[in-house]
Amino acid sequence: MTGGGLRLVHAHGDRITVTDEASGVELLAYVYRPEAAWEAPKPYIHPLRTLAGAVVTDYRPNDHRWHKGLSMTASHLSGANLWGGNSYVHGEDYLALPERVGSMAHAGFDEVAVSAGGDRVVLAERLTWHPYSGELWAEEARRIEVHDIDRASGSYALTWTTAVTNRRDEPLLFGSPTTAGRELAGYTGLFWRGPRAFRDGRVIGPDGEGPDLMASQSPWLAVSGEHDGTDGHATVVVAHAPENDHLGERGAHPAHWFVRNEPWAGIAPSWAFFDELELAPGDTLTRRYRVVVADGAWEREEIAGYLETHPW
Repeated sequence: MTGGGLRLVHAHGDRITVTDEASGVELLAYVYRPEAAWEAPKPYIHPLRTLAGAVVTDYRPNDHRWHKGLSMTASHLSGANLWGGNSYVHGEDYLALPERVGSMAHAGFDEVAVSAGGDRVVLAERLTWHPYSGELWAEEARRIEVHDIDRASGSYALTWTTAVTNRRDEPLLFGSPTTAGRELAGYTGLFWRGPRAFRDGRVIGPDGEGPDLMASQSPWLAVSGEHDGTDGHATVVVAHAPENDHLGERGAHPAHWFVRNEPWAGIAPSWAFFDELELAPGDTLTRRYRVVVADGAWEREEIAGYLETHPW
């Protein structure tokens, strides 16, 4: 499918690719075929590229084979691991516990479309969440939009919305290694794994800079790095939608940033960093995020200016 600006190709049962027709660059592949059980099968975006064609995600790196591009995860979910790999057990560190590793399964698409003007792509997907034993624990409605192609700034945006409904007859408890006892390892939820070249990249927030922003709270966070193999830098920004209430001021469970630039680069706006989030039977957890992909090493002022001029 094509609309003149963005082109969409659907290889049914495998992936959807989005290409910028002006440059011929494949901006992303959304892969939804199931992969290795040990890696907690789930859909993911990889590769994710800048408008200039530079890759800004990693896939199955040798340090964490279950890290795959940009994906929705749940590291600790009522005793299950929908993150992948070894499971953290307090006092015993990470253990190989395959009976804890679950999955997020593709159930169908409600919309796969390019706008009439070719300037926006929409993927609306239904998924089911399962523990290792296979029962239905949750249903997810996911919407991914690619939009705001800006050639002047060398950037575009991806908006990721997720709505997870508890289908158990008891509460779902979303946690993290930190809620399980490991200090400053509160990763869960939407997760971006940067390419190996972004190790030691620059971590930027609205009011600070550096890896000390781990566990901080702010509307957005960014990492910029310099590519291998091709000249130049790129910046990836992850931002909360206003309704996420990331500070918990209007009753939502507060969010804190999980961020690293060593020994690898990654960002997760964790929804259960320090404390478990309880989702009652039949209730729905909804979050919306924006991921800005930009060529160049953006400064704090550029990031803030972009977000101000591209409202939700």
